[in-house]
Amino acid sequence: MKLLLHTCCAPCSVYCIDSLRGENIEPTVYWYNPNIHPYMEYKARRDCLKEYTKSINVKAIFEEEYGLDKFCKNVVKSLETRCQDYCYPVRLEQTAKYAKENGYDAISTTLLVSPYQKHEIIKELGEKMAKKYGLEFVYRDFRIGFRDGQAKARELGLYMQKYCGCIFSEEDRYSNKIKKDKEQNMKK
Repeated sequence: MKLLLHTCCAPCSVYCIDSLRGENIEPTVYWYNPNIHPYMEYKARRDCLKEYTKSINVKAIFEEEYGLDKFCKNVVKSLETRCQDYCYPVRLEQTAKYAKENGYDAISTTLLVSPYQKHEIIKELGEKMAKKYGLEFVYRDFRIGFRDGQAKARELGLYMQKYCGCIFSEEDRYSNKIKKDKEQNMKK
């Protein structure tokens, strides 16, 4: 099987790659993430993944599209459903399209490792995009290895992001932290 693995970041790829290799599936990592913002975050994640894939001898393809304008235009009317309406489909479709055009017969994604993502929606969209392009969607519930993968990523000194990727998820992460800090201070 020739598998193209959409990859959002190095830490999320650790368990996925290890697990696939354990099944004798050698993935090609595919970076396409025009939803990650701001630019320095995009660059930090991309550069870390480049170094990590070199260090473990995994073929990696990097599509350079920092898409802030396109992202904002596509999510402005549906901020609450931006992941399922834009972020997941745009990345999975581009992965499937690239796979079809370059001789791959299967796709998957490291998004399936995160317990914070909308797993069933990712699975459904992955299957839909694979079918559209005549590919197989390799579904694995990688969430069982999330903590182990994160621990290994920390041991390796990989860049560990603090939020999903887009500017709105960054806002959610930090506004929730501020809210929790206020609640804890009120209890004291």
